[in-house]
Amino acid sequence: MTEKTILDLCKEGINAWQKAFNNQDAAGCAAQYSEHCIMEAKPLGIFKGRQEILSCWQNIIEQGFTDVAYSNVNWESSHDGGYILTSSWVMNKAFGVVHSEHWKVEDDGIARLQSDSFEIQGER
Repeated sequence: MTEKTILDLCKEGINAWQKAFNNQDAAGCAAQYSEHCIMEAKPLGIFKGRQEILSCWQNIIEQGFTDVAYSNVNWESSHDGGYILTSSWVMNKAFGVVHSEHWKVEDDGIARLQSDSFEIQGER
């Protein structure tokens, strides 16, 4: 698989996550995470595994958060394979930054988050 193809698959992953979130689909969000992913969501906490991550996104969606958009998106090749995404983000009720999302293509050919660290920096 070429680097361009890997990067394209990683970009498809973040686009699928964004579409699921904006459609209020927590299960669709969680499906973009590897089974054993650790998500650090400052200041909410640390969520281990797809089921805890699903519960976190379900809670956020139930509070009325939607319409996430990214800016200042940067992709860097990871020494562990895949790519690291950093960015700023904004949604209807909050804004913040993605410190590090490690996207990696898994055995089934789909890129999923291996780790996720983001921060809510304020309300809108």
